[in-house]
Amino acid sequence: MSCTPPIAAVPRSARRRSLSALVVASASLCSVSAFTPPSHPLHRPSIVRRAASVLKVEDTSTPAADTTPQQPTYSTAPIVVSSKAEALSHSDTTLKLVPSYDLFQILPESEGGGAPAVLLGNFNRGKTDLKGDRAVDPMEGYQIMTGGSDITKLPDPFKMVESELKPFSDSISELVSSDQPILSMAAKHFFEKRHGKRFRPTIVQLVAKACAASPPEQNSGGWEASGASDVTVTPANHKGSESWRRQAQLGQIVEMIHVASLIHDDVLDEADTRRGGESVHKLYSNKVAVLAGDYLLARASVLLARLENTAVVQIMATALESLVAGEIMQLKSAPDTLLRMETYLRKSYYKTASLICYACRSTALLGGHAYGSAAATAMEEFGFHLGLAYQIQDDILDFTAAASVLGKPALADMDLGLSTAPILYAAMEYPELRPLVKRRFKNKGDKQTALEYLYKSETAMDKAKNLAQFHAQKSTDALLRMPQSESRDALVRLVHMVITRKK
Repeated sequence: MSCTPPIAAVPRSARRRSLSALVVASASLCSVSAFTPPSHPLHRPSIVRRAASVLKVEDTSTPAADTTPQQPTYSTAPIVVSSKAEALSHSDTTLKLVPSYDLFQILPESEGGGAPAVLLGNFNRGKTDLKGDRAVDPMEGYQIMTGGSDITKLPDPFKMVESELKPFSDSISELVSSDQPILSMAAKHFFEKRHGKRFRPTIVQLVAKACAASPPEQNSGGWEASGASDVTVTPANHKGSESWRRQAQLGQIVEMIHVASLIHDDVLDEADTRRGGESVHKLYSNKVAVLAGDYLLARASVLLARLENTAVVQIMATALESLVAGEIMQLKSAPDTLLRMETYLRKSYYKTASLICYACRSTALLGGHAYGSAAATAMEEFGFHLGLAYQIQDDILDFTAAASVLGKPALADMDLGLSTAPILYAAMEYPELRPLVKRRFKNKGDKQTALEYLYKSETAMDKAKNLAQFHAQKSTDALLRMPQSESRDALVRLVHMVITRKK
């Protein structure tokens, strides 16, 4: 998890450029998104605020036909754009997205969670006709943590798209080339070194294939038809099609945005290493690193506009805004809120899960599915829970894995005054830990004391693992609403890899 130090630790100019770069990129994307859907309103009122919490209502997994989508309640959680600015930037025909944590369940029932209200982005999630008249799904009801050795019989997600991603590094390096040698080298750093497994582009490719195996649903028009292409994509005509090209380009865009956020975060966090190598600002300088991140965001914005799908542009622009919202939330959350698990999970959504889940929904749209379709909703739900499971597991590893294995410093979150799931569960057990969390471990000895309480606890780490497994299962359940296909099953295996990884 990329984190932010006390604000005084970072030069003002670097802070301003790092955060403003994401804001500018998000704003520039929104400005090209004039969107005119059919007459039924997709939209919340013009003044948009971040939704407050998961609303507890009766189980809506199979909503009644006459169910009317509700509006979420709101809080004054830190956001980038003020309500007044939002009102000025929207019209009655622009797409206004409900944050994913209001569409899907963020906490288990045992911890106060519940089925979310039926809203404008999830009311088709209970549809069960996506599989049509196909044979019984052998994966029906699959439990991700108790499925046994069968998981290794599912397709390997990385090998399945290996040939399609093989030219990825060369292609994306060309897309971010610049006439300025230093800028070009800094921007290409993570792509040419071939660090990582291209986790996000792999997800996009597999989601694209899974959506091709699910015929677009018939709809009666209205806002739920927003964003769908007019081409019916099938497994037979998918590869090599215009939809396939755009989905592949979206994978590159997502990786550019992700890498840009890492470069900026490393400047803010003063991190020396990333993915087992030196961070960009250590190799060059803070100024070069900030400009390289800015440049990647600018290139991603241009390429995103060239997808020529205004709904996708708006969705991915919101992902950019979410990254900034996560940084603001990390810096400005009130001390009392730092003890709440829901605050931690929302911040994790903004900083990690939002880019994944919005990319998944956008991939479905580029494959011919409407924004409000059950397939597009299932894909966003899958990405939402996968992103949270990934982040929680990452935070667990921060306490259990060595820095040499992680590829970044261990205990980095605590060094920056941040409390993650294991510490929060320990604080529930030991009230003495709570003042330390609220003051962000600023006093001498706070970090060591917190670690002692964590390792003394018999439940904290297990509860954190259970929370990660809860989201992994929810992610799997969303996938299993899709028709059976090799790509869908490969995504199930990917969920298992995320929750059992050691680095």
